[in-house]
Amino acid sequence: MPKIIDVTELILRDAHQSVMATRMATEDMAPACEDIDKAGFWSVECWGGATFDSCIRFLNEDPWERLRAFRKLMPNTRLQMLLRGQNLLGYRHYEDTVVDRFVEKAAENGIDVFRIFDALNDIRNLQRAIAAVKRTGKHAQGAISYTISPLHAIKGFVEHAEKLVALGCDSICIKDMAALLKPQPAYDLVKGIKEACGRDVRVQVHVHATTGVTMVSLMKAIEAGADGVDTAISALSLGPGHNPTESLVEMLEGTGFDTRIDKKILLKIKKHFQKIAPRYKEFISNITGVETEIFESQIPGGMLSNMESQLKQQKADDRTEEVLAEVPRVRKDSGYPPLVTPTSQIVGTQAVFNVLMGKYKILTGEFADLMLGYYGETIGPRNPEVIEIAAKQTGKPPITCRPADLLKPEWQDLREAALALPGCNGSDEDVLTFAMFPQVAPKFFSTRDAGPKNLSKDPNAEPAAASKQGAPGAIQDGGKGPVRTTITYDVKLNETTHRVTVSPV
Repeated sequence: MPKIIDVTELILRDAHQSVMATRMATEDMAPACEDIDKAGFWSVECWGGATFDSCIRFLNEDPWERLRAFRKLMPNTRLQMLLRGQNLLGYRHYEDTVVDRFVEKAAENGIDVFRIFDALNDIRNLQRAIAAVKRTGKHAQGAISYTISPLHAIKGFVEHAEKLVALGCDSICIKDMAALLKPQPAYDLVKGIKEACGRDVRVQVHVHATTGVTMVSLMKAIEAGADGVDTAISALSLGPGHNPTESLVEMLEGTGFDTRIDKKILLKIKKHFQKIAPRYKEFISNITGVETEIFESQIPGGMLSNMESQLKQQKADDRTEEVLAEVPRVRKDSGYPPLVTPTSQIVGTQAVFNVLMGKYKILTGEFADLMLGYYGETIGPRNPEVIEIAAKQTGKPPITCRPADLLKPEWQDLREAALALPGCNGSDEDVLTFAMFPQVAPKFFSTRDAGPKNLSKDPNAEPAAASKQGAPGAIQDGGKGPVRTTITYDVKLNETTHRVTVSPV
């Protein structure tokens, strides 16, 4: 009897987030849900990550309604979400009772599996969310943010897995957001977790495809004892996305492993998404090949394209190589954080600032907070000189405690602020929407009754729904005219806009 390998399908969340900027409307996903429900997946990731933000910012969709629709359309499948620990789905830490309320409502509305990670792998930032999931009786999957650096090693990741199991996690996910997990480390890490935590501890492996080596990594992880892997239907795979589900199924034939996934149904799902993909051509990533240079720069594909966009806006395309060289230095100064949301945006934007304005002449508020410990503890020491600059700029002291311990109860204040907004329906879900994105939610509440900004029914038509806006961290030149002695930048990073005026570099 072959060993059954569970598959988590990503087409409804991370696939379109990675390949087409999270712009896919629910109406384009709904027709495929019946087939997805019947295909034989262990779970379907359909919520969390950037989808919540994208729903209210671009699509005029209620993310809670999307989740309830998925629950109705896929009654036989575990629905899964990605949760950023104490950050939930926003870009800051939330007070503990807000974390509790969010998890409770997500479970109530349909989530079965919570994949919970922290950008710094700070276990303190995961404790509350894991405990909240356990109270709901749902599946808590603790995720390890995989990265490479002089300080990261298999032993450390295994120890992190042991801490996650000790907190009560029902499974462990190795989350490789930048396609850095090579085949041998994949084998060694899965084997190490199984040996340290017990063979009965379920291990899932999530990789992107950008470097071109990770399909082999999935095979080696399976050989080492992985219980499940993540893939995406081929219509939205590869590039900055993931390995194709159909390819995994074919690869395992005759190996002693099997997925029991219906290949005929996979083909139907593929054809559906192939048909609707042209609607989103404005947002589809132009990263289509293999980028092995990521192993040297450790810069994920999405982060790379974001920095290129920043430099183009400043007519500084010729300085891309300088920025690429600066990123590892900024990462070292900030204690070698894994480059995943939000740290990828924070480190990448600071690298651009350093090149255009001078090294640490200006710190974004988020980078200052990272240096001062307000995002959590990093694996390595942070540069004391930059910490001093951050403290002087912000007037805030460095901290070593769990960042959320400094937060005062905020649910009642959030509720009062949300209920005062036109269009808020008074539900806990609306309060949580406001809590996640307080600058975006008011407009969404006021326009929600108009319904989703759906794309044209013609799959060959240009997208008409979402306005094309810069990603978090994009630098926008606020000045006008060809000749200037100074440049004004409106810098938007994670819901905060910084206006900076500097002399050209």
